[in-house]
Amino acid sequence: MTELTNAQRRTEQLPYHYDDPSIMGGQLEYQETLWKFNQTHPTDTDGKQRLLKEMFAEIGDGCHVETPAHANWGFHHVHMGKGVYCNVNFTCVDDADITIGDYCMFGPNVVIATAGHPVLPVLREHHYVYCIPVTIGRNVWVGANVTILPGVTIGDNCVIGAGSVVSHDIPANTVAYGVPCKAVREIGEKDREFYYKDRRLDVWE
Repeated sequence: MTELTNAQRRTEQLPYHYDDPSIMGGQLEYQETLWKFNQTHPTDTDGKQRLLKEMFAEIGDGCHVETPAHANWGFHHVHMGKGVYCNVNFTCVDDADITIGDYCMFGPNVVIATAGHPVLPVLREHHYVYCIPVTIGRNVWVGANVTILPGVTIGDNCVIGAGSVVSHDIPANTVAYGVPCKAVREIGEKDREFYYKDRRLDVWE
């Protein structure tokens, strides 16, 4: 049986050596483009849009990413739909693919992590890591200081409460929060009446 290379182990979501030069190709160049993006003047909107298209694997129209933003691979493995908004310190540990649907919103200091390390101490000492893709559906609102862990899928239209740690899948059309994050209720008629606590809505589309 042929032994898998580190690149193959990464693709198979198996633990692999993260410092293997054969799998590092392009990472510093991707980070360089991200560095340029973070130095862009606030008024240089055209420059920001050009750099966003360079950085991301895919990015739709009408996306806005506040600076600074951070990513292991400079967002090279992030696939973003249209109309997405990311507040300051949006951070992607993008060793594996991250897929984000249209019209998502991310509060400040959100972390999406595809990578982790084995619990067994000797494997961490020997520089092992694993990475598992993350998928976020359409029109998801992720509150401030949320951490999304490897392998998670969040369904369409979800609201993830501030400060949550999302370690398991969240079903579509739910409000979820907590550590660990859990679906608390479905989005429904109440949400057509109130927009925040007891404050009544006067718009519906």
